[in-house]
Amino acid sequence: MSGQTPIVSDMKESLRQEAFAFPSARTGRLTDLNAAHLGRRLRLARERAGLTQAQAADAIGIVRTTLVAIESGKRRVRMEELRALAESYAESVNALTRPESVHVDLMPRFRRAAGKDPAACQAAETLSNLVTAEVELEGVLGAARGRSYPPERPIVAGDVRAQAESDAADMRHRLGIGAAPIRDIVSLLEIDLGMRVYIRPIDSSVSGAFAYDDAVGACVLLNANHPRERRAQMAARELGRFVSCRSAADIAFDGFGGRRRSREERYADAFARAFLTPARTVMERFRELTRGSGTLTRRHVILVAHIFGISREAMVRRLEDLRQVKRGAWDWFEANGGITNQQASKVLNDLLPEDLDRAGTKQPGTLRLNLLAAEAYRQDLMSEGQLARLLHLDRIGLREILDSVDAERDVDGLPQLSG
Repeated sequence: MSGQTPIVSDMKESLRQEAFAFPSARTGRLTDLNAAHLGRRLRLARERAGLTQAQAADAIGIVRTTLVAIESGKRRVRMEELRALAESYAESVNALTRPESVHVDLMPRFRRAAGKDPAACQAAETLSNLVTAEVELEGVLGAARGRSYPPERPIVAGDVRAQAESDAADMRHRLGIGAAPIRDIVSLLEIDLGMRVYIRPIDSSVSGAFAYDDAVGACVLLNANHPRERRAQMAARELGRFVSCRSAADIAFDGFGGRRRSREERYADAFARAFLTPARTVMERFRELTRGSGTLTRRHVILVAHIFGISREAMVRRLEDLRQVKRGAWDWFEANGGITNQQASKVLNDLLPEDLDRAGTKQPGTLRLNLLAAEAYRQDLMSEGQLARLLHLDRIGLREILDSVDAERDVDGLPQLSG
């Protein structure tokens, strides 16, 4: 091996300069850093870059056993090795070494939930990558996310559904939303609770994913390929997981295929129903809509489902549970042509909201994540190459995000923030 470090083509010179700006770099030593902690960070960075230990070692001109020792904390990394590894991984030395930097490793939490299912593993990896990117950008910008988490309520012996109904009511009270319909559950989870919620396209067999880590908090991934109403139900379900068993990661599949569900899954489903469709409010709104009618029509279903922002099937099944309609009502609609999106559009007209998250799925980020990325670029804290790798984007996708966020920055006279 030549020992010569390869140059990553799209990394700017600023990355190389940043390595020399780190205080420990000036001494050429890393004695004030914990070797095991830094080794773990280097392993995670290598895995994010998609390199094996052999490939990474070869790239910087060392043998694999040396890299194994560095990653395990048995050998302290030298400054020149750290610079070379950072360049190979498209990371900054500062990000790898600063004390307050949080390095995310959610994948071990998903091993049991995902099993060997490729779609589930991909969803877990997508969530882990998005969390890693957001946490890194928060560290660069000093923009820590606030939290307002409720205490965990473990599931106890007895009626799981009754526990879920009670906990959902308590959560509504905690959030100050009473029994009113929830129009935007994603904003509720992000802003009011401080959870990390991402809406990204994943395999249609997976509805979402949930993981909790003490360092980064509660993290939820929703499938942008699914309709808004189904995403709302999934968001509420994952909130139920967070309330009851947040230490266990969850991969939610689209339907259960007739398999027996665990108590945790039954609790999460019941929590979602109760949280999104409080019994008394549903009955009151439904009776108002159907006043004077002796039958359940498609128009009734479309309107009441729209009020609560859930799917038409979920709404009818909730009405069945609450004994507002006879059992088998949804099955009847299914056997008689169903209730189509075209019928819903005709009934709702201008009331039907545009699904912006689904329309913009080519931009793999979230509103907050995109804002953080654009701000880091604007302040020259990260280059396009660094951001592209951090967000797992090509340059075109990254440029679309930066341009969309920066559309107003050239407007003269924009109001200034106080403080």
